[in-house]
Amino acid sequence: MATTTDWNPILRAEFDKPYWSELMAFVAEERATKEIFPPHEDVFAALHLTPYADVKVLILGQDPYHGPGQAHGLCFSVRDGIRVPPSLVNIYKELEFDLGLPIPASGNLERWARQGVLLLNTSLTVRSGDAASHQGRGWEVFTDEVIHAVNRKSDRVVFVLWGASARKKKDFIDTSRHVIIESPHPSPLSAHRGFFGTRPFSRANDALVAAGREPVDWSLEPS
Repeated sequence: MATTTDWNPILRAEFDKPYWSELMAFVAEERATKEIFPPHEDVFAALHLTPYADVKVLILGQDPYHGPGQAHGLCFSVRDGIRVPPSLVNIYKELEFDLGLPIPASGNLERWARQGVLLLNTSLTVRSGDAASHQGRGWEVFTDEVIHAVNRKSDRVVFVLWGASARKKKDFIDTSRHVIIESPHPSPLSAHRGFFGTRPFSRANDALVAAGREPVDWSLEPS
């Protein structure tokens, strides 16, 4: 992790724990013999693009995309020019329904990240074509600490938990200060079971404004 990020002092103690050296050795061995996503330089992109001091919304994903060219370190996001994945297609449909914003052509969510929306996966690497292949190796210990650190912020943060895996983190969050928005996952397998119509974007902004914080400009299309 780059030393320039303000996350470093907050998370530094993790790097001295036994699980961290084991995790780093595992990922290095995997990269030496297999194709691993995202690229090494993008693994911590969520923390680099969204400083701790700026976090106002945390959207929690699970695994990085495991298709070629997709994952770049932000949950649900893909780089410009990459086909928008099905879960993000449904997120965009809800964005249009909720705020009346046009459905973006690109799946790149960096604009959200630069506004204080922490786009965090619970596992930060994955083997090509093999979903969940790096789960249970230690990433969850690290990303749980990220969630705990965000929970310790005195300013209100909105935690957006989509799907059963993300919703398991509810117990980490102090709802006397923070707000939880939860629903089924936007995946085509579950979106129709209660994701559509939840208006997470306007609800997040309402919660931020009520706490005296700036709302997020959720638009992704060039103005």
